[in-house]
Amino acid sequence: MNPTLNLLANRKSVRAYTDRPIPDAEKDAILSAALRAPTAGNMTLYTIIEVEDQALKDRLVETCDNQPFIAKAPYVLLFLADYQRWYDYYLASNVEALARLHGRQMRRPQEGDLMLACCDTLIAAHTAVIAAESLGIGSCYIGDILENYETHREMFNLPQYALPITLVCFGYPTQGQLDRKQTDRFDRSYIVHKDAYRRLDRGELEQMMRPRNEALTTHGSLPAGVENVGQMNFLRKFTAEFSLEMSRSVRAMIASWTAGG
Repeated sequence: MNPTLNLLANRKSVRAYTDRPIPDAEKDAILSAALRAPTAGNMTLYTIIEVEDQALKDRLVETCDNQPFIAKAPYVLLFLADYQRWYDYYLASNVEALARLHGRQMRRPQEGDLMLACCDTLIAAHTAVIAAESLGIGSCYIGDILENYETHREMFNLPQYALPITLVCFGYPTQGQLDRKQTDRFDRSYIVHKDAYRRLDRGELEQMMRPRNEALTTHGSLPAGVENVGQMNFLRKFTAEFSLEMSRSVRAMIASWTAGG
């Protein structure tokens, strides 16, 4: 296996870090890699905020579903889907007059622009993650940044067309993290389809989940009435308070983005 594939095969999320600081040269390498990530039309529809202020990191612990390791991470990057920069440049370039000349409507960023910017943002974020991994620096995505949009908008002074999509914590892993086993993934036969989507039947779903159900019943402490991973996930994630807040927050993001569009 070549080094790149080996790196990808062995990466795991790291939530505990040593006290060793990340040198500026490594931070620069991580950012440089992210900025070389594929981007739609070479537009770079994202912005990266280096979160260095300890007060901000402490606040993110609370707003991102109470995850204390965020405050202890040596390096934290916030990735924003960003169409504000291009929209401001359109206005500065007097495109309104150009639109009239060509019989086109002047418009604001809309839903398609948001989805495209989200793609750019996540591609850049994962490029940063893999670059860090190659330097021996662990990382962990914080999807909970999608919660509490109004608070995060105020914390980071976000304009209308810049939305938080993911937060990533970086740091050198502790020995315990290095020794920790990887989490399992589903067999590719359930995930990789050819030419068209193939919906799994009940038997296939049960077969796909069998290893996780066996681990749950062997090692897990099950809440009352819970019999399988589907029920556990439904209670702990899908209908959990943080998940409902995430949906509310994302609706607020989309409403803000499309307001006046």
